Amino acid sequence: MDAEIATLASTAGTTLVTLLATDAWQSIRDGMTGLWQRVRPDRAPAVSAELESSREDLVRARATGDQETEAEVRAEWQGRIRRLLAAHPELAEDLRTLLADVSPGAPAVPQVTQHATASGRSRVYQAGRDLHLGQS
Repeated sequence: MDAEIATLASTAGTTLVTLLATDAWQSIRDGMTGLWQRVRPDRAPAVSAELESSREDLVRARATGDQETEAEVRAEWQGRIRRLLAAHPELAEDLRTLLADVSPGAPAVPQVTQHATASGRSRVYQAGRDLHLGQS
């Protein structure tokens, strides 16, 4: 799997779980359900119900200080989102837009950081997206 997709899924799962326990939970639930609706309409109602169940678990966990349950819910949704994006990478941009809409103060997802070391006569070519090389 593409590292960018894995990072996006991780960030999305974390953001999703954070927002499920806030006033923005209905927006994130509707947005995430909409992603599934586009590619797996048969699963969308179940995803919506599972998000509501996750919200209930989170609210209870936060009320009692149960960080383990919160971590489990986060990991569960990170995995679901990762699998969705692996099967349907065309949803990645829509997911980024959803995250920006429901959590406007959050940094853009994902951020690309690159490091390279070259020695001798070697060359390093890096790009955060497209790279076109022309030798004259």
